[in-house]
Amino acid sequence: MVAAPFLALSAACAGEVDLVVYVAHDQVHSEALIQRFENETGLRVRAEYDVEASKTIGLVNRIRAEAGRPRCDVFWNNEFAHMVALADEGILAPYDSPSAADIPQRFRDPGFHWTGFAARARVFIVNTEEASPAEVHGLDDLLDPRWARRVGMARPLTGTTLTHAAALFSAWGESDALAFLEGVALANKRGDLGLARGNGHLMRTVRDGNLAWGLTDTDDFNVARLAGAPVALVVPDQVGPDPRGTLLIPNTVGILATAPHPENARRFVDWLLSPGVEEELAHSRAAQIPVRAAVPRPDHVLDVDSIVLMDVDYVQVGRELAARHDLLKKMFVE
Repeated sequence: MVAAPFLALSAACAGEVDLVVYVAHDQVHSEALIQRFENETGLRVRAEYDVEASKTIGLVNRIRAEAGRPRCDVFWNNEFAHMVALADEGILAPYDSPSAADIPQRFRDPGFHWTGFAARARVFIVNTEEASPAEVHGLDDLLDPRWARRVGMARPLTGTTLTHAAALFSAWGESDALAFLEGVALANKRGDLGLARGNGHLMRTVRDGNLAWGLTDTDDFNVARLAGAPVALVVPDQVGPDPRGTLLIPNTVGILATAPHPENARRFVDWLLSPGVEEELAHSRAAQIPVRAAVPRPDHVLDVDSIVLMDVDYVQVGRELAARHDLLKKMFVE
């Protein structure tokens, strides 16, 4: 979904505001929430959104560039890896929000520099006119010869597919993760496995019947579901005596150490991490998964307590992401 471009710096300095929030979550889903926060609190908020072409990294680099002349108070990110880097660089302030008391510890920075909420899951989208969802089980099925030339995923060099690839090393171990990714690269060279430009492209390829199934995110799957496409969702790696589980990628929020409006920043974070906001995001077109099982959600949104989650150290994945990216570039850049 296309987000609005950054506001000009002159606009960033014009007029008095009570809070500045940089937002990597899609504007179509986040803008109404921020407007509601304004209405409920009376605070004047300036929200600045990412440019689609640069995605999250554009906001991350902007925050770094502005370190000596702070403008931003809060960063609402749509993933976690770059938040780990910002925390390590001393750019985020610790804040243990009371609203996060019931958020599982796995989704929280040990030093309280960021907190995760409202997640996407890495899942399979299956075109039910091309394959039976009951025949698809785990990531290893991507390399099964019986699915040759009928499956795909995004190239694991950007976005959640890069994060997923990096997470495999944490969850599966070095040798198993490397063997799987090398298998993906080899299958692609043989023409047996397609590598799409991104998760949305992969979703459309499966939706249109050009592939039988593939790996994507739950929000992209939901777009196809809402359009009435003949698709089904399969949560990978849920069966067997020791299932590996599926990766959950939460939104994250953190306060900048140099926030010009720290009290209002804490107030916004408390509001954003409330169960009511997670519930609203679950009911949005993005179909975000509440990280708290008690938060109400529609039936088509996954229940975090009813699926096996990938056992992953989010901080480790974030710290290793750059090195994993360098490795993957050697494997997947032609």
